[in-house]
Amino acid sequence: MEQLPLKKNNKLLNVARILRRNMTRQEKHLWYDFLRYYPVKIYKQRIIDNFIADFYCHNARLVIEIDGSQHYTMQGKIYDEARTEIFERYGLYVLRFYNKDIDNKFEGVCQMIDKTIKSRIESLS
Repeated sequence: MEQLPLKKNNKLLNVARILRRNMTRQEKHLWYDFLRYYPVKIYKQRIIDNFIADFYCHNARLVIEIDGSQHYTMQGKIYDEARTEIFERYGLYVLRFYNKDIDNKFEGVCQMIDKTIKSRIESLS
């Protein structure tokens, strides 16, 4: 499948900057204790189309989302499904974790991210 080049809504730049400076506790934990020094470049609060992904790994075409309580509502689930569908149109794979996964299963989350990145890079090359 041909991959579409990523589009970026530059009107979201200020919002993305604010989100980078005000990450949730779980996003900070994942960023500072795993993703920041991961051997493959990962971006935080990356604009993709009209959305801001929590984390994005270009080499693996991977979006990593950390979901808080607003994602449990029907409206949140519908929004997430639409967002995931748009990311997938760009050939991106979306990994989702709940805040409680970061809090209680951090090592497992990191292993899943590592495994997914390695697998995606291998399959894309």
